[in-house]
Amino acid sequence: MRRTYQTMLLGSALDTSALLPPSPMPLGEAQFCAPADGSWCPVVYRMTGIGWLAEFGSGLIDGALKTVLILAVAIVIRLAAHRAIARVAKGVGEGRAPALLRPLRERAGHRLLGSSSTLIERRRQRAATIGSLLRSVASFVIYGTAFVLVLGEFGVNLTPIIASAGVLGVAVGFGAQNLIKDFLSGMFMMLEDQYGVGDVVDFGPASGTVETIGLRVSTVRDIEGTLWYVRNGEITRVGNYSQHFSIALVDVPVGHGADLHLATEVAARAAREALAEPPLADELLGEVQVLGVQSVNAEGLTLRVTVTTRPGHQVTVRRALSEAVATAFTEAGIPPPARPSVTVGA
Repeated sequence: MRRTYQTMLLGSALDTSALLPPSPMPLGEAQFCAPADGSWCPVVYRMTGIGWLAEFGSGLIDGALKTVLILAVAIVIRLAAHRAIARVAKGVGEGRAPALLRPLRERAGHRLLGSSSTLIERRRQRAATIGSLLRSVASFVIYGTAFVLVLGEFGVNLTPIIASAGVLGVAVGFGAQNLIKDFLSGMFMMLEDQYGVGDVVDFGPASGTVETIGLRVSTVRDIEGTLWYVRNGEITRVGNYSQHFSIALVDVPVGHGADLHLATEVAARAAREALAEPPLADELLGEVQVLGVQSVNAEGLTLRVTVTTRPGHQVTVRRALSEAVATAFTEAGIPPPARPSVTVGA
């Protein structure tokens, strides 16, 4: 009986041993590191034996590992974004724009694409500029997000930083609204391809040939050689003489006694003969048209002659037309307009 009772007591002792708490960590380590917290604190404490260094090192190692992971992910995403942007920009420069960017294609006419090295180079430069801008924006957004995440991992309170950044952004926005306006206008100008380097444009206050295009300022050289710096935000309208086609227009004055039928035939024949040979013939995109009487005044009549030309070549063709028609009228004996009479007072 006594042996049976002792056996029962021994079995109870064996069963309750599993309920006892695990052996505690060393006393010094328990003061600084929470048990089973999954951090590096116990490891650092066993290596150094310094409590404060164990606490600080645990947070530092955990934050460093997470920072490395965040930066690695950010770098991979940035590389992927840059490669995708470069591929799209290369396709746009070669005339293979994706369906999403087809509304932003260049404004040049299809008859001119591929036949002019100037237009091909302009398209390539535009694609390179837009690609560079998109890569800069992607890098700023990706690295900015990674920076905020890294600060959060080190326990930095982001609320005051975000609030301060918002207030600073509003202040900068009010103070630099003209600069922001210029940059936004430049971005939309390049995306919409309103004009490019080499185009002859009219900005209103300044007109001439575009020499450089930037996100903030565009430069135009006028016919007298003056270089104008025009802020993109101040451009309210753009007249582009270099897109699709141009029209050479000549108004030829004749006297009231002229035979209009003969004058029309002479003007048409002279214009066709003047533009029949290269290099002027290479600049034409249509046939010469004599539209007839454009205006009537006290001195005489005005006949209008037009022809469609390649973009930017209308001035050369117009000068040749004016010279040829004026010479033909003189040879055919078509009277010029009468000189206005001058009355001298007594």
